[in-house]
Amino acid sequence: MELTLAEVELFQGLGVALALGILIGIERGWHERELREGSRVAGIRTFGVIGLLGGVWALLAEMLGEIVLGFAFLAFAGVMILARIQVARQTRDYGSTTVVAAMLTFVLGALAARGEIQIAVAAAVLTAMLLGIKPILHGWIARISFDELLAVLKLLVMTAVLLPVLPDRGFGPWQALNPQEMWLMVILIAGISFLGYVGVRLIGESRGLLLTALAGGLVSSTAVTVSYARFARSNPDRAPILAAGIALAAATMFPRTLAVAVVIEPRLLAPLAWPLGLAAASGFLAVGVLWLRQRESAGGAGLRLDNPFEFAMALKFGLLLSAIMLLVRAAEAWAGESGILALALLSGVADVDAINLSLSRLSGQTIALSTAALGIVLACLSNTLVKAGIAVVSGGRALALPVALALGGSLVAGAVGLALAWSALS
Repeated sequence: MELTLAEVELFQGLGVALALGILIGIERGWHERELREGSRVAGIRTFGVIGLLGGVWALLAEMLGEIVLGFAFLAFAGVMILARIQVARQTRDYGSTTVVAAMLTFVLGALAARGEIQIAVAAAVLTAMLLGIKPILHGWIARISFDELLAVLKLLVMTAVLLPVLPDRGFGPWQALNPQEMWLMVILIAGISFLGYVGVRLIGESRGLLLTALAGGLVSSTAVTVSYARFARSNPDRAPILAAGIALAAATMFPRTLAVAVVIEPRLLAPLAWPLGLAAASGFLAVGVLWLRQRESAGGAGLRLDNPFEFAMALKFGLLLSAIMLLVRAAEAWAGESGILALALLSGVADVDAINLSLSRLSGQTIALSTAALGIVLACLSNTLVKAGIAVVSGGRALALPVALALGGSLVAGAVGLALAWSALS
């Protein structure tokens, strides 16, 4: 007898319900493999049956009423809790993870039977993974201090509580001050500082700082510069690796900018490839040199990171950036289209992405392709110059020279690339 499409989907849902129960059961069975037979609340077979049970009750509830599924879940939960209490009396083990996992398996089985297969499978895989990494999670909890926990909570409050309620529109002269964008920059700077702290704690000083700088450079190389300059102020002997991090974040900005521009307007590849490519190559070369220097000078007490969360520093820079954005908007209002290149230079002081997006969209339409490319390069170079200034002023004498040389090399290479690109176009 040939099955209808509805019947195929029904069997498919029940099959998935059984499979996801077995998946979670495998993890629970491995975790409790040393317990004697009969002392476990649920094993591989039981979890498989629980998933199938949830699926069957979900289908019955479609015929008998949805409230039936609720009563079935309550009855099942009661049985599991009673079984767990009985085991706890015998073993003095009061953990409730297996019981909660069993309840979730019942619910996921019901979801799968109702056709929400992708959600049920994804949730089951994540559940099995979360249950399986218990030793790792407990190891992290044992290693973190109260200050580190408090830093995480502060970041979560800043991001999940405060950011969504801030207005996402312009205020003040020229509508230049956007509270949500300003607060997002504060979060970025504080978050990068914290990620650098975590990276050093988890995977070591050099690799942690460089990995954080690379990730931060894809978002905001200026924020990386501010954070690492603060580190260098209290750790002058670690200036080479911190300078390498700043150089890496700054170098990452060039290919990121090129990629965004070319996606929007592919014809920008030719005029931008030389200046941004050479600037990036010089920056990455500087990273390699600074990396070798820090390996040669390794030793001492190591990087000292007393505070994993520097909110005051991040807030000060956010306010400074807001003031710069106000000046940029003022220049834009006064100069008009005739001041596109001057505007690009000023915009680069605060942010490269905004002017890059604007010029890329307008290139070949309201402004010439060559003008747009020149403006993007000038914004990148002025932003690099600002980062060098931040590092020199905020990072102390030990950081000033290596960063000035690294970013200065990118500036020179970018200027040479700009000359080559223009000679090729002319």
